[in-house]
Amino acid sequence: MASAKILVVDDDPAIRNLIIRFLSQKNYQMESAHDGKTALAMFEQFNPDLVILDVNLPDALGYNLCQDMQRRTDVFVLMLTSRGDAADKDIGFKRGADDYLTKPFDLQELENRVGAILRRRREVTVTEQQRLIFNHLAIDPTRREVTLHDKLVPLTALEFNLLHFLACHPGQVLTRSVLIQEVWEYDYVGDQRVVDVHIGQIRKKIEIDASDPKLIQTIRGVGYKFEDPARENNDFS
Repeated sequence: MASAKILVVDDDPAIRNLIIRFLSQKNYQMESAHDGKTALAMFEQFNPDLVILDVNLPDALGYNLCQDMQRRTDVFVLMLTSRGDAADKDIGFKRGADDYLTKPFDLQELENRVGAILRRRREVTVTEQQRLIFNHLAIDPTRREVTLHDKLVPLTALEFNLLHFLACHPGQVLTRSVLIQEVWEYDYVGDQRVVDVHIGQIRKKIEIDASDPKLIQTIRGVGYKFEDPARENNDFS
């Protein structure tokens, strides 16, 4: 299998070069950019699997770049920033970030996060490849597409993985820790409310009324459950 391609976007040349030298030794294909304009041009040319993206750039906000890039492909995004408070992380995850690492950072931790994110590209089993149909909602894991009333639903890579995992276990209550273990695929040490943020984003895209969800239901104090509307005889039309 070809090595994964990683684009590093940071206006600090010392940080850029440090990450590139370190991850190049791990056999990743590396490219870099120092600002938003260059990053988008390199993104189109390089077609990376993962973008390590600084929040504060001279000509752009990393959150906006994250959204822009994920409108084009299902690229993974690791936000790398000096901003470490909960509000900033919440913004990043709502804009589609797959993970968030705060400066200063440990290179081994960076490698662990990168490896965990990229493992989400693993081959799926025959069962996982099956197209899931829930009335007007269709989830196609092979094409990594979700459609609602035959219209494509724009999901980030992480949102797709989370929705697909929930839908593969209809009627089963899944805790936040289980979802993090299965979807994030590593021992996430941050706030488990990151799950709530992504569930909220998915609901806005697939539920008739995100404030009264029928598909992804909250089990208070525990986690979430995906309900097959046909089995529950819900009207999802």
